[in-house]
Amino acid sequence: MTAALRIDPASGLLAGVRYQPSPNRDARPPDMLADLIVVHGISLPPGEFGGPWIDALFTNCLDPGAHPYFQAIAGLRVSAHLLIRRDGEPVQYVPFHERAWHAGVSHYGGRERCNDFSIGIELEGSDETPYTDRQYAQLAAVIRALRSAYPTLAPERLAGHADIAPGRKTDPGPAFDWARLHRLLMAG
Repeated sequence: MTAALRIDPASGLLAGVRYQPSPNRDARPPDMLADLIVVHGISLPPGEFGGPWIDALFTNCLDPGAHPYFQAIAGLRVSAHLLIRRDGEPVQYVPFHERAWHAGVSHYGGRERCNDFSIGIELEGSDETPYTDRQYAQLAAVIRALRSAYPTLAPERLAGHADIAPGRKTDPGPAFDWARLHRLLMAG
């Protein structure tokens, strides 16, 4: 089982987690609190895991010449609050109280612009590749820490990127086991 995680309320960072600051962030709108957690899936290049490419994408350092796929995405300005790698290692890019640029054009519960009111967590993976045991354990631990630090994150306010951007996004995909995540959250 993954150890309990703690979020520093002053910095908005997970204690003891590698922080790789992304410039792709800004302040949430005034009086806007996060009340939704969005689960994403990412692999760079698509279907490949490991390497420095996700860090490079989220910090605007992706070399378009390193892989043919990168030519199309090197100019993107995107981020997430947190990435959970295949081995369960969390990497934080944006403090949780700030707005990460993870959702794009999106809507949820009758509201547009999900970046304004959500926390984005990326899992290193793809729609068709099963996520790892360590990723599920770490994701559940992170969600518990978030809910403890931010009471506006109610249990039912958990969605996939595909749920907030239907027709445009498919992640975390059919390989993601929502029932398993819910069981881990209930057990914790």
